[in-house]
Amino acid sequence: MGTWKLNEAKSKLVPGMGKNTMVTYAEQKDKIKVTVDGVDKDGKPTHSVWVGKFDGKAYPTKGNPSWNSAAYKVVNDRTNDITTMKDGKIVWTGKITVSADGKSRTVTINGTDANGKKFSGKAVYDKA
Repeated sequence: MGTWKLNEAKSKLVPGMGKNTMVTYAEQKDKIKVTVDGVDKDGKPTHSVWVGKFDGKAYPTKGNPSWNSAAYKVVNDRTNDITTMKDGKIVWTGKITVSADGKSRTVTINGTDANGKKFSGKAVYDKA
């Protein structure tokens, strides 16, 4: 839980993709709310919200042009798997790992773009 700020110096972002500069996780009753702010590939501001459970089922995402649902699954107390989808088709999959000291989190992603080209990236966030 909490707010995480992108550390671009430690990240290996995917060329041609936008970037999430701030991600906030908050409890919302029996669910988790993930609010993401960033910029798209053209530098325009983005804002998306996902509310769901970390149960491996897809829940809708509002405001994200690249995908419209995501499924989070708990692996262990510091790791989650994530799968993003656009109209039910997988866009990318990844792993989110929080460091042992709780001061940073790393998101690794793998996917295939609209042209069939495979991509991978790593975003490192510092606890804000």
